[in-house]
Amino acid sequence: MLDFATTAFVSVLFLVDPPGTVPAFIALTARFPAEKRRRTALVASVAASIILMGFAAAGNIAFRVLGLTLPAFQIAGGLVLFVVALDMIRAQRTTQEEPPEPEETAAATEVAIAPLAIPMLAGPAALSTVTVLMAQAPDTASVGLVFLAIALTGVVCYVCMRLAEPIQRRLGKTGVHVLDRVFGLVLAGIAVQFVLNGLVAAGLVAAPPR
Repeated sequence: MLDFATTAFVSVLFLVDPPGTVPAFIALTARFPAEKRRRTALVASVAASIILMGFAAAGNIAFRVLGLTLPAFQIAGGLVLFVVALDMIRAQRTTQEEPPEPEETAAATEVAIAPLAIPMLAGPAALSTVTVLMAQAPDTASVGLVFLAIALTGVVCYVCMRLAEPIQRRLGKTGVHVLDRVFGLVLAGIAVQFVLNGLVAAGLVAAPPR
């Protein structure tokens, strides 16, 4: 039981990779006031946890019913992330504007859901992993451990994004603008890799030599 619990938590935590989301969180919320950043971090963490739990509970069933495959999901996630990355590189994100309060709240929620919650936190690899873990769970207690691992990972996600605020204060506006372009380029690379992984998994292209 302990071995399964450790495997579940480590697998979910490493594939969600909360620290890896911090640079994108800083760039995407650079223009938000402190309260909106906190709300974005909370919504992104909760949304990612709910999405992962939903896939853990019904991932295999949903894929079969809808006729979806993991490669298709990987490619779709990569395309969504690539669009966001292009906006970051060209400094044309809607979150860079200073809208009225209702619009700002909506923008914070949109950023929290996409791309932070999905596909960055709850990405194809994490979604497929929780589905596999549920299939391997030998009993009800093990199923509960998978959900606990997801919940604990959500807490880690929130803590990591909350720590982004002091980092942003030290960088200042110029530093954030520079990182915005750099991380946009990095996100574009991640997005392309998502697509390539999906194409390889679908058998449409050959796997690169190791």
